[in-house]
This record gives sequence, structure tokens and C-alpha cells, in this order.
Amino acid sequence: MEASFWHQKWERGDIGFHESEVNPFLIEHFEELNLTRGNRIFLPLCGKTRDAAWLLACGYRVVGAELSELAINELFKELGLEPEISKVGKLARYRAEDIDILAGDIFAVSAGYLGPISAIYDRAALVALPACIREHYTSHLMNITDTAPQLLITYEYDQLLMDGPPFSVNEDEVKRHYGASYQLKSVGSKDVAGGLKGKVASTEAAWLLQKNKIIG
Repeated sequence: MEASFWHQKWERGDIGFHESEVNPFLIEHFEELNLTRGNRIFLPLCGKTRDAAWLLACGYRVVGAELSELAINELFKELGLEPEISKVGKLARYRAEDIDILAGDIFAVSAGYLGPISAIYDRAALVALPACIREHYTSHLMNITDTAPQLLITYEYDQLLMDGPPFSVNEDEVKRHYGASYQLKSVGSKDVAGGLKGKVASTEAAWLLQKNKIIG
């Protein structure tokens, strides 16, 4: 899936993946990560998510990565913030009080560019990527965040009935990517009202991923 695919979606306004409200699973389960105010939360492939405003209002700092600078500009506009923009390697950094967004390829984001992360909130990243990229993505995500705890949102549906994104990521796949590094806990699931994109019956699921303790 080329970068042009996502750029064209934002340019056309074809952003059905953008939720107009804060994700209910975020509200219901984020406190289970046991964080404190001021902690930095990483939102990979964040778009212009309303979830960023909710996290900021709760006293957290937000760090995002997003390919589309159009989406990032819309995010800051909706937040009522004027970002400072600087170059970081192949990326651009958009910064305002308590929020940093790195614009460009997620695989160009390093731990050094990102800085210390207390938790990851992945609502739309893993499910946005085709199967051939997801293993690379999950390995990279753990590497740049020092395997920070996660609240992960996935969809599960019959992939034969509809092409992604969002793609179907079932329990076995979550365990395959993350089971060796995290303790996995299913914390919620619900049917998608009206079906995913109004086309196919789907379940939305929330996972809590806590870093495995090293015994020794």
C-alpha cells in the first residue's frame, strides 16, 4: 500500500475511517493502563483523531505519527493550536503545548525522534496496514517505544467479503505479533452498528497489552 493511497484519501476527503466522536473503548479502558497526568501517549497513524483532544483534556501529553500533513494541519486547527514546524531527519515535527506530531513515514520514526513514551494508543494503525506489513510495524512499534503498554483497538470480520482498510485482525494475529512481549487481556468487544462501512458484519475489540515482567 503506497503512501499515495493515503494522501489521495485525505485530499479527496475520503476519510470514513475518521471517527467523529471519541472512541468509547478509550474512555472505558484507558485508565487500566495506570498512567499519571503528564505521561506521554503515542498515537501511531493518528490522522486528525478526536481522541487526541480527549487525552489532552485528561492531562496527558500526546505524541503522534501521521503520513498526511493535511490531516495534521486539520488536527491542530480543530484543537485551536498553532504548531511550530521543524525538520527531524526525513520527518517534519509539528509541535504545540503538550502535543508533538511527526509527519512522514512511520518507519522513519526512531526512538530518539519520539522520546520517552509511557503508553501507546493504537486505534487505527495496525488495522490500517495490509498483512504483509503488520509484522514489520509491530516489531518497529515495540522497538521505538521500549515495548510501552498499549490499548489496542482491532476489527474482526470476514476479509473475503470486503477489502481493507481497515483490515480484519483477529485474536490469533494479535497474539502472534505481541504474545511474546506482552501480557494480553481482552477488555471489550462489540458489534459494529450497521456493519463496517455499512457493508459487512464486524466486531470491534479492545486489547490491553502490558509489558511482560523479566524474571531473574
